[in-house]
Amino acid sequence: MSTPTSVSSIEQRAGVEKRGLVRSVRWNLSRAWIVTRRELVDMLRDWRITAPVLLLSLITPGLANWGAERLLAWIARYGATLVADRIAPFLLLAVGFFPASFSLIIALESFVGEKERRSLEPLLSSPLTDTQVYIGKTLAATMPPTIGSLLAMVVYVVGQSLAGSPMLAPSMLVQIALLNIMHALVMVAGAVIVSSQVTSVRAANLLASFIIVPIALLLQTEAFIMFWGHYGALWWMLVGLVVVYVVLVRMGVRSFNREDLLGGEIDEINLVQIAKQLWRLVLARREDGVQRSPWQWYRDEVLGAVTRTRPAMALVAVAMLAAFLIGRYYGTVFGVPPEAFVLDDWYARFHSLLIDTGLSGLTGILLVLVQNVRVLLIGTVLAVFSVGVLVVLILMLPIVVIGYVVAQMATAGMAPVVVLAALVPHSLFEVPAAVLAGGLAVRLGASVLAPPPGKRLGEGWLEALADTIRLWWLLILPLLIAAAVVEVYVTPALVSIATSGG
Repeated sequence: MSTPTSVSSIEQRAGVEKRGLVRSVRWNLSRAWIVTRRELVDMLRDWRITAPVLLLSLITPGLANWGAERLLAWIARYGATLVADRIAPFLLLAVGFFPASFSLIIALESFVGEKERRSLEPLLSSPLTDTQVYIGKTLAATMPPTIGSLLAMVVYVVGQSLAGSPMLAPSMLVQIALLNIMHALVMVAGAVIVSSQVTSVRAANLLASFIIVPIALLLQTEAFIMFWGHYGALWWMLVGLVVVYVVLVRMGVRSFNREDLLGGEIDEINLVQIAKQLWRLVLARREDGVQRSPWQWYRDEVLGAVTRTRPAMALVAVAMLAAFLIGRYYGTVFGVPPEAFVLDDWYARFHSLLIDTGLSGLTGILLVLVQNVRVLLIGTVLAVFSVGVLVVLILMLPIVVIGYVVAQMATAGMAPVVVLAALVPHSLFEVPAAVLAGGLAVRLGASVLAPPPGKRLGEGWLEALADTIRLWWLLILPLLIAAAVVEVYVTPALVSIATSGG
């Protein structure tokens, strides 16, 4: 008799906790709506905000319809109906994106703009929690551009219908509408984080490129997918955008602090002071003057930096694994003649190619090292301007090629031991170096939008940069040197043994 009673009590407690969670969410949203309603009323009163949104929502679709009619008429003269079918979804995506992009202006001024106008203090001194204020501001910055985006798409579709143009499938209309909504949500989430961390509107506008560049690259990728005709991949893009939005909102809520926002002064750029601070962070000297042994310093500042970078490293590792699987898949779809891999003199040709390209001796080691260092450094620099997106793509590209080649070698019947001998030895050093460098680059780019808790934007970015420099010298560069030595001396020898059968 006691078991049913205990089960019943557990279910009752679970029900109470569930009702408590629902009640808490409803309470926070109702309080956040107070901020949202205040912001929306102020926006609707300001013609400088409403007029551009309306103009972009009404004029852009008209221009797109006019251009589409003439473009389709020109394409029809050459019978390129496939091109016309692929252009129509992209035009709808572009029409909805322009009003959504206006969300950056509203979101970037959501906190720092009010701070400069001296209208933020009454809001932050209210009994609302930080989460309620942040969510309210985010909703207010999202609603006008999202509504404008949907209005622009409706105007475009109606115009196409009145012109007698073929209508897109309902599923595609829903897909494109959701993509534009998520574009606006992600841009707003990133811009609100920037607005809550900087100390001036000028600084917020300068940092807008860290938001618009990744979104522009994403838009180009979506356009490529549309012209390619693989519309199912857009659903995966949509899922990715939802995940990014949730992560950005969570980071924004965690990093928002009203005391820091009210107390922050206008940042002054002192290059000499910044260089001194960066040098101190790279050396990781303790401010309290406590001396540490070399092992303690290595454990705290090197292994500790690796620990801080683990989430970004996991992201890079998953992306590289996905790239390998993608390459393997397309290696089974688009094949090459098997004779390219099963020639009797395959190793002789392989060895001759290494000599012809200079990948032998000390010169080969330097060539491999310089190439790897150059790629990883370029990815790190580009990560700063793309919130870490470009470095992940750069690291994925060669892995796709490797996966494709592995699939071709397997299809041709090449022995697995040959494949392992050609790829594994130097990869034992090269892959960890790439994952670590990529994770540091992602962390460096993401710190622009989400500095660590309790740190201002500049402080968080300098700490990430110091960790990057320190780990490059103490871990990444030694791993790349070892990988270059193994690739030039060990890998060819193992391939020779594998191909000779002993």
